[in-house]
Amino acid sequence: MWLFVLICLVVLLAVGLNLFQKLYPPFGGKPSPADLKRYRQSPNYKGTKFEYPLETKMFKPSPGSMITALREYVQRRPQLKPDRPLPQVKLDRKTFEELQGDTVVWFGHSALFLQFGGVRFLLDPMLGASTSPMGGGKRFNRELPFGSLDELPPIDAVILSHDHYDHLDYGTIRQLKDRVGRFIGPLGIRCHLERWGVAPAQIEEYDWWEELELQGVRLACTPARHFSGRRLFKQGGGGLWCSWVIATPKKRVYFSGDSGYGPHFKEIGGKYGPFDLTLMECGQYDDRWWDIHMRPEQTARAHLDVRGNVLLPIHWGAFSLAMHSWYDPVRQLSMEAKQRGIPLTTPKLGEPVRIWVSEEYPTEAWWKTLESARKVGGFRGARPSSTMK
Repeated sequence: MWLFVLICLVVLLAVGLNLFQKLYPPFGGKPSPADLKRYRQSPNYKGTKFEYPLETKMFKPSPGSMITALREYVQRRPQLKPDRPLPQVKLDRKTFEELQGDTVVWFGHSALFLQFGGVRFLLDPMLGASTSPMGGGKRFNRELPFGSLDELPPIDAVILSHDHYDHLDYGTIRQLKDRVGRFIGPLGIRCHLERWGVAPAQIEEYDWWEELELQGVRLACTPARHFSGRRLFKQGGGGLWCSWVIATPKKRVYFSGDSGYGPHFKEIGGKYGPFDLTLMECGQYDDRWWDIHMRPEQTARAHLDVRGNVLLPIHWGAFSLAMHSWYDPVRQLSMEAKQRGIPLTTPKLGEPVRIWVSEEYPTEAWWKTLESARKVGGFRGARPSSTMK
């Protein structure tokens, strides 16, 4: 009798969770049969999902891994969050309108405003307060560099790299859907945007190596080594992930999205490089998910592979999604960049960066004033040096 009751409760819980994910909008949508038919024609679609050409291992949470993570935290005591808000440059509509020439503004994590070739883009505009649909993973700063989305100038296009919560935010898209001309992303992004009210005619999906042109600016959807999915307890949701090349006849910018290190960086560099500026992932890394997020030394190597000039590190400075100190990515990358002769720019949140005006690139190590005075242990176990150069 009790076994029957237990089985019924488990079934009810499973059904309830499934219904919750279907009915709760932040979880996103499900590809239509017509979309799935198109996705299956992609050379990157294998079986029931998209895959990177090389084996890519992902971290699978378990009670044992959680205990290990807790033990490491106690031993190393990383400063996961800053003790006070990060410094930021305040922006308003007038400031945006007065930006001159090709300029990028970092809002924290991987969210950026890019004015390039006379076109205004938002890149992975996750501007919400939390990286979780359930309210966890709070942003370091309660306020963005600008007061509200009303302060933004007209945006020509939103460029998306994949559908994870820290890159694609339900609340942000809902606020942007009537303010933006086009939403451009990899295959599989459409179902989420349509569910959230974006008009189908505004949405464009691309496979790796496909190109488009927007008001004289050339964009190319390029590979990344990662995965997709927004559902609980399930990795991989049928969507693709990507990086982006954004170019004019005079300048080129590379936006990495999320990616582990791989040979695709050299392919991109060979086909589209060199780049005046790379917006390169650096942060939220761990030995347990080595294949899907880069450590700082790999970020530097990837930058050189794509033939980048100036490197602006992203995917840090807003959320704590790994067991390293919040400032560890930029601190380690700064040392790597110095050793490898890479020009590194480290703007504050909201600080405009002029592209191709090297003497104006911000280089202040502003995070040092916020580092905790307590002793912080090193990051656990790097891989053998054979994987690095």
